[in-house]
Amino acid sequence: VGASTERMAGLKAGDYFQDFVGPLGQPSEFVKEDLEEVKKRRYLFVAGGVGSAPVYPQVKWMKEHGIDVDVIEGSKTKDLLILEDELKAVAGNLYITTDDGSLGEKGNVISVLSRVLSDEKIDMVQTCGPHKMMEAVAETSLKADVFCEVSLEERMACGVKACVGCSIKTLDGMKKVCHDGPVFDSKIIVDVNPKENTGCSCGN
Repeated sequence: VGASTERMAGLKAGDYFQDFVGPLGQPSEFVKEDLEEVKKRRYLFVAGGVGSAPVYPQVKWMKEHGIDVDVIEGSKTKDLLILEDELKAVAGNLYITTDDGSLGEKGNVISVLSRVLSDEKIDMVQTCGPHKMMEAVAETSLKADVFCEVSLEERMACGVKACVGCSIKTLDGMKKVCHDGPVFDSKIIVDVNPKENTGCSCGN
């Protein structure tokens, strides 16, 4: 709709941008760690809606490095589910949930997450999707004493922490999703202490 978008749409194979800045933001913790240490842990990814898009390349990378990862993928209906076949090809176990029961288990991802956390030894949960879903995933994980990371999505005007448009309130003060995130330790986003439950501050 804008001049820059029109110019990008007109690019052909072999064309390039004069300048490009990246990567921006902070990745998941396991990216920074020794691969052999990562292999010792049991990971579980929880994806909702378009949150499956950033989850897929991470799970694919783990499979390529010999790490078995389970995935819970949820959607309102099977018609809105994305990357099911791709995730099935790289996940150890893929659990599908739909609100209307049109595919997989009827309901949301939390019932499956609770069951997996009670039946298996999970060391780390990572989630990306709707804010309310991530809040529930974080609470469920923390109650099970399992470390959880959330990947937030906010409107980002600049992407370089200048405009503060993607600022969120956390227990550690204000953070910018584009620079300090998008991946955060859920403990600073959600306080599950019933007496001091601040809820999820994922931009709400």
